[in-house]
Amino acid sequence: MPADRSEALPAARRPHRLAGGQPGLLEPGASTDPYRLRLYRILRTDFPLGYDPGLGAWLLSRYADVALALTDPRFTGYPRDGAPRGPIPAPLGLCRGSLVCTPLPGSGTDRIPGSTPATASAVERAAYVLARRIAGRDQADLVGEFCRWLPAGLSSPELNAPVRTGGATTDCARHTGLRERALASFLANMLDDPDLLAAAAGGAGPGAGPVAEAGTGMLLGRAWTETLRRDPPVQIVLRRTRTEVRVSGGTLPAGAPVACLIGAAGRDPARFTAPDRFDPLRADADPLLTGPAGCPAALLGRLEAEHGLRALLTAMPGIRWADGFRPASSGVLTRGPRSLLVRPS
Repeated sequence: MPADRSEALPAARRPHRLAGGQPGLLEPGASTDPYRLRLYRILRTDFPLGYDPGLGAWLLSRYADVALALTDPRFTGYPRDGAPRGPIPAPLGLCRGSLVCTPLPGSGTDRIPGSTPATASAVERAAYVLARRIAGRDQADLVGEFCRWLPAGLSSPELNAPVRTGGATTDCARHTGLRERALASFLANMLDDPDLLAAAAGGAGPGAGPVAEAGTGMLLGRAWTETLRRDPPVQIVLRRTRTEVRVSGGTLPAGAPVACLIGAAGRDPARFTAPDRFDPLRADADPLLTGPAGCPAALLGRLEAEHGLRALLTAMPGIRWADGFRPASSGVLTRGPRSLLVRPS
């Protein structure tokens, strides 16, 4: 593991240290980029268990510890007390926290398991309307003019109706800014790789290799899953211990608030090969960080990503980054690109 060289960074880009040298998640500068600041790396290697007074919680940053906190019955609190536990927890950051994930109404006959033809048609229709609106521009910002409106622009009655779970009404299928961030990160990752983009468009760029051999539907689904691993819209999920729990860095006391650092766990080199690389075809993909496929929020997020990219490529087959633009994400609680400037043709 490379040594911590954060002291070689400019002062404004160094992670602020608390007493004992632990980086503080809510201290000035931490939210700029916890990855480039090596904040998550420092926590995983040097402070796998430490208390952050700003958050008021114990921090878990290693994949094995985060996975334990998300699935073990000795932890509770997400989405709320009494939430069902299992090998795959409720989707991280995409729902508003219902006790039970209830699939969207319908028989689930669409290509994506758990979705319905009406659901897919509503997403597809909204995506194409938005894409055509910006196709004739010299330059467009996909965050402000596409990602912000696709989750909000669905008009299907089945999407606008609240979902009922055990007699209680929830709105986890309604619009949420977290799906905007996830969609923006997905588009940024795809636009950054010409081979992936060509494969998504049904072609093959030079040197595409295995990417060109993957079916378009499978490729986009795996690219969505990979985005939630590498660039999760919610970086921190709060839990609480029911009893003392032993983790890799020590022992958590009973009744302790715990902050699961999803952004750190998703890039833990002990679990993922080349964790900073966006690789939809990676052999070590993990559903833990995406949640159950039948949840309405996770389902809609994937539909928006797949149909959104298809609509953009159909309306703007020559879409590319605007001259000199590079996407940049921000945030340490929730995270995503601030803008995605493109040339539609």
